[in-house]
Amino acid sequence: MYYLIYGLLYLVSLLPFFILYRISDLAYLLIYHVFGYRKKVVMHNLSIAFPEKTELERTSIASRFYRNLIDTFIESIKMLSISDKTFHKHVNIDDKVFKQLKDKGLSMQLHTGHHFNWEYANWIVAENVGLPWIGIYMRIKNKAINKIFFDLRGKKGTKLVAAQDFKNQVHELFRQQYSIGLVADQNPGVAHRSYWLNFFSKPAPFVTGPEKGAIRNGTAVVFIRMLKLPQRGYYKLEPVLVTENASDFPKGKLTRLYRDFLEENIRRQPDNYLWSHRRWKWDYKPEYRAEWWIDERPPVSEGPAS
Repeated sequence: MYYLIYGLLYLVSLLPFFILYRISDLAYLLIYHVFGYRKKVVMHNLSIAFPEKTELERTSIASRFYRNLIDTFIESIKMLSISDKTFHKHVNIDDKVFKQLKDKGLSMQLHTGHHFNWEYANWIVAENVGLPWIGIYMRIKNKAINKIFFDLRGKKGTKLVAAQDFKNQVHELFRQQYSIGLVADQNPGVAHRSYWLNFFSKPAPFVTGPEKGAIRNGTAVVFIRMLKLPQRGYYKLEPVLVTENASDFPKGKLTRLYRDFLEENIRRQPDNYLWSHRRWKWDYKPEYRAEWWIDERPPVSEGPAS
């Protein structure tokens, strides 16, 4: 099954971008207008993030989001055969922060969100970070698809570690100067052992591992801003240095900064974020406040029901 799926996807990847984007346009019509894939989830999330916008404005964001989502899937298929020259035309990054931290002998923890195109981001960081590059990922249930994406994501040298295996491998991974990428913006699996803070107009849980790991290991922390450029299929990454040593950060500070960074970037390009995920799945409970509430502000109103 793997070879069949891979072979078909590889053949599709050989098509030029202008044809692939025509396929994407057709898929958009089917997925958004005909099947309405996760449309209720998307519109619900947008109502929490942008309560000040009209329904028409949120619908416009949703429509553009679906186009970008499908473009990202098509671009990911193209990565199976894309040349280095073509790839570097489509994405660029300012690597000055990476070079400065590497020269100081510092390990780096990179945080970003599910902004398009995160598959491109993995490759371009792997090429430019200048250190062993570790990527934490969630296994895909379909074994054939999981292997295809595992191989694809590791093509530029990324050391991929499944989230389920990370604790068992952490000591081996961190023996030398390293860089690690964490996309920690999605809903945690356990609500009552997560950090809670306001995220747009409703409280939301955030995983604790990224902050605790950065403080424990005293790593430098860099946030990665991913921007979609006006020309279709072109992207720019901007690394932003947060600290050269997170060990003196008090509890909650790094996660609050990450939340603020996510909100800023989502507001800048709202259609370039993954809205089809049930980000506000869990509701805040008062008993979380003593141990898990880390926001400097009190919980905002609960917003629309989940």
